[in-house]
Amino acid sequence: MFSPAAFRATRALSSRLYSSAAINRLTVIGGGQMGSGIAQVAATSKHDVTLVDVNQEALDRGKGYISKSLKRVAKKKFADDAKAQSEFVEQVMSRIRTTTNPAEGVAQADLVVEAIVENIKVKQDLFASLAKAAPEGSILASNTSSLPIKAIATPLTAEQKARFIGLHFFNPVPQMKLVEVVRTEEASQEAVDNAVAFVKAIGKSPAVCKDTPGFIVNRLLLPYMMESIRLLERDVASAKDIDTAMKLGAGYPMGPFELLDYVGLDTVKFIVDGWYTEGEGLKGDKQFVSSGKLNELVKNGHLGVKTGRGFYDYSK
Repeated sequence: MFSPAAFRATRALSSRLYSSAAINRLTVIGGGQMGSGIAQVAATSKHDVTLVDVNQEALDRGKGYISKSLKRVAKKKFADDAKAQSEFVEQVMSRIRTTTNPAEGVAQADLVVEAIVENIKVKQDLFASLAKAAPEGSILASNTSSLPIKAIATPLTAEQKARFIGLHFFNPVPQMKLVEVVRTEEASQEAVDNAVAFVKAIGKSPAVCKDTPGFIVNRLLLPYMMESIRLLERDVASAKDIDTAMKLGAGYPMGPFELLDYVGLDTVKFIVDGWYTEGEGLKGDKQFVSSGKLNELVKNGHLGVKTGRGFYDYSK
């Protein structure tokens, strides 16, 4: 007979297996770098994936991101075996289908993840439509990094809100291990548990948190980055020296200005301005007062790595 401890362990294992099996079919709305990255890791872990975007050109571009990334993975995974590399890429890509019809794309989904523009009205309208087309019981999730999950869910019914959560992946998705699983007060424990099981099934590490501005990482990261800019504005040290200090003194893989440029200065400004003017519990918080230097760079179109110039010049 099983001992009580063995019984509990067996029951826990069966629960985990059931939860991870609950999500087999994933639909990703948005074929940009984030959406395509999410699609890639899910397809690599043998999930069936549907990628949805507004037109075929966007979908082709998204599949191009995935194929290019998979080829890099295959070269590391199979070294000099060109045949194995090719077969690996083909097998993963075969699990990804595309469509420009959102309703069709979510019709059989166990999990729907939205990865589109950070505009709350656009997201609300999208989920109001998707919730009607997705199967009953499917989990609905937003990949937002800065908008309140509860606010995005405003148009949904109580039953739909119970299966609505945040799944915040980090860029680049194939390399970054963390996924923040964000629960609202309305979210069911089952939805959270199944989302956590899915995150583990795709080889990522989940961190569960409440629906609060910035969740965990950005709530800690944004004040750090803004204070770094203020040190620069006060001429305490150069951007390069501040980056060097944080990398060698605090063990960070990137300095704050390298990270600011990588994230995108327009994205950072959008988040801190929003938190300062209307963030729940953050409105008027001096940590998020607008920065003159940040405003100037964004106004001049110097947004970081993506434009070739931010706090650093990448054109050289």
